[in-house]
Amino acid sequence: QVLMVQSGGGLVQAGGSLRVSCAASGLSLSSYTGAWFRQAPGKERDFVATIDWSGVGTYYSDSVKGRFTISRDNAKNTMYLQMNSLKPEDTAVYYCAVDLKRIGLGSSISTSYDYWGQGIQVTVSS
Repeated sequence: QVLMVQSGGGLVQAGGSLRVSCAASGLSLSSYTGAWFRQAPGKERDFVATIDWSGVGTYYSDSVKGRFTISRDNAKNTMYLQMNSLKPEDTAVYYCAVDLKRIGLGSSISTSYDYWGQGIQVTVSS
């Protein structure tokens, strides 16, 4: 059984930082493409960032580029999203995802992904 358990969300003031984690069991993250998405209330699930199997290749949405960093620790079977200079518009439920069909950078389309974390709330106050 594949499980992807997220942790690390919470409430932070604008300009602050948070790191969310995604620990996988039942599959080896190092073999696949990973990504983070987010969903604000009443909105669609939006692409945030993707990382290739090695952790070397990354790609970000324009809205987070330069502020967020996606990474992975394959030894710990865990993926991370470090979020700096947070803004109120970053408030959303954040989801990690894995695409079992790729090893390179992932798609920005959520339906491309096979497994998802449970989601974790990130709230940025102004």
